[in-house]
Amino acid sequence: MTEQITPPAPTLPPAAPTPSGKDRRVLRAALRWTAAVAVFAAVGSATAYGITRMDRTDVPGLATASDGRWAYPTLTAAPLPSGSPGPFDEKNAAGAHYADLRDLLLPAPDGARADPALRGTDGWLATKTFLAEYEEESDREALRLKIVDAGLRHIAARGWTTEDGTHTRIYLLQFGTAAVVDDLHTMQLAPYDSPVHAVRGAEAVEPDEEFPEAAESDDVLTAVFTEPEPYGDEQVREAYLGAGDVLAVVLQSRAGGAAEVPFQQTVALQTRLLR
Repeated sequence: MTEQITPPAPTLPPAAPTPSGKDRRVLRAALRWTAAVAVFAAVGSATAYGITRMDRTDVPGLATASDGRWAYPTLTAAPLPSGSPGPFDEKNAAGAHYADLRDLLLPAPDGARADPALRGTDGWLATKTFLAEYEEESDREALRLKIVDAGLRHIAARGWTTEDGTHTRIYLLQFGTAAVVDDLHTMQLAPYDSPVHAVRGAEAVEPDEEFPEAAESDDVLTAVFTEPEPYGDEQVREAYLGAGDVLAVVLQSRAGGAAEVPFQQTVALQTRLLR
């Protein structure tokens, strides 16, 4: 009988330190969004954002049976008037969006029911409709004065409800310059710890520490908040985005809890459309 010789066990490198709970959350968030953001960064402003239609198995870090993402239509950047720079072009000192503001709104995902109250007139929303998102009359009046004094030009909005009952509202407010929006975003509306004005159904919110940095953009100011438990009948998630001369407010609410992934996806895609 031939003697069998067992080869020596290979020498393994020293084990890497076990990541902390926070490190694991950051790693999972990075894996979830890095591929999507990389695709967006690679395409030009006139290229279709095909990532929204990819199968999960086509995107590393998203190859799961069901991660809760919504199926959005293929996105394309809004057309610019001939010769006009983008909002973050070095020649565009004001950070102006020359594209039609209504074309910068994220479309509703497949199968969602549109919110007719946010259609406005010819796509322009009355200021009072936006202000109605806020709980207290004093907050509504204070916010009205802030945005009027800042030179609000107009508001475009879109809303929808998905089959699971998640209600999404997106408001784009356009001002004269990026400097005005930076001040509104950072100093007057959305400091890091909490929004200055409480939206309906969310008296107490806190910074959303689970929101992945890879879903943000270096060009866009991002402040994201979530309503902690116990949150009553609905949970509210909200984001304030400052992109050039546009301030975006993204709200999602759902009875029993608003899921993380659709909110992160919605904010990330709206961010990309504003760049």
